[in-house]
Amino acid sequence: MFEKTIFHIDVNSAFLSWEAVYRLKVLGGTLDLREIPSAVGGDMSMRHGIILAKSIPAKKYGIHTGQSIPEAKQKYRNLLIVPPNYGLYEKCSKAFMDILREYSPDVEQYSIDESFLDMTGTQSLFGEPVKVAHEMKDRIYNELGFTVNIGISSNKILAKMASDFKKPNCVHTLYPDEIREKMWHLPVSDLFFCGRATTQKLLLMGIKTIGELANTNVEILKANLKKHGEIIWAFANGIDFSVVQSETIPNKGYGNSTTISFDVTDASTAKMVLLALAETVCSRLRRNSVKAEVVSIGIKDCNLHYTSHQRVLISATNITNEIHKISCELFDELWDGTAIRHLGIHTSRIRELDAVRQFNMFDHTDYQKWESVDSTIDNIRNRFGIDSVKRASFALSKSIDHMSGGISREKRSVDYTKLKIE
Repeated sequence: MFEKTIFHIDVNSAFLSWEAVYRLKVLGGTLDLREIPSAVGGDMSMRHGIILAKSIPAKKYGIHTGQSIPEAKQKYRNLLIVPPNYGLYEKCSKAFMDILREYSPDVEQYSIDESFLDMTGTQSLFGEPVKVAHEMKDRIYNELGFTVNIGISSNKILAKMASDFKKPNCVHTLYPDEIREKMWHLPVSDLFFCGRATTQKLLLMGIKTIGELANTNVEILKANLKKHGEIIWAFANGIDFSVVQSETIPNKGYGNSTTISFDVTDASTAKMVLLALAETVCSRLRRNSVKAEVVSIGIKDCNLHYTSHQRVLISATNITNEIHKISCELFDELWDGTAIRHLGIHTSRIRELDAVRQFNMFDHTDYQKWESVDSTIDNIRNRFGIDSVKRASFALSKSIDHMSGGISREKRSVDYTKLKIE
């Protein structure tokens, strides 16, 4: 019987690494973004001005992911900011995952740049875990040009913690008998699932390290942090029974939101944005052959105050017109007239496509016709691109993308001919 062996593979500074490799290997650049203070950041003119990834030299100046670009520039004014290119990143991620699947059939893609592998029983094929991890790491670098960290343990939480040790381009183990030496001295903020709010609560309780958390009475943690306290106590003690899930878990909800490039002060413009969001949300529902029974909208105003409102539907749906109509009704009930910065549509209570529509004798809408129109539009867009069919209401609009939400259009691709590649 083989001992359980789990790998966690994490690309070092993924977006920035992929951007650096593309500029060096494809565009003929000579400047390696990974070796200077640099970052991938959104477009400030579109109010997407945050740091999405940073180099290790940039980290030394206190620059971190999620920070605003002006704040990052205050810390290091010569920070080189490059635009994101999600189309490129998706291709790099696929190539990365393809290599991992050559080593195990049980690969769980945790995010675009990290995965768990169940390597149990593969020793006879590839050798000991540390040896094969180094081989995997080196192969990714030699074939794809970027580095990864690999954590090895007997469960997922410890493998993930191990991959976060010294970076870049390293292999680390963190087996249960190594927890005391390698993990317990770390600050609680380094523990998976210990976010900023949880860390603050733990510090107020006098708990500063993972070891102190592990040795705290779990009932005290539950009293202060409820169920979450029990979860992080288990993680601090290296307890995790979750399995590597190679099959994608069905979504519990579908949603998209967008930060608008200008403050919206009238309902008609806001409802156009909601229509664009309904287009993308409903196309995703239809692509996955599901419908939603709950629709909610969220509004963030110019003062960054967020409010939301939801409705349970009589019948589950994935029809664009129907979800847009409901979203507009929710908007009218929710909006107080304050200028809007950000809008979102979210759906939940996901049902299978064959969910029966509840009969309503007072509703004379031809839903079958709407479904046929949506299906036809989806087919055209899948064949000729998302811009091949556009609603007439967007024809003259230059400020609102007719397919808003998710990855914004300026992040999907980059025109490198307009950039100075050093």
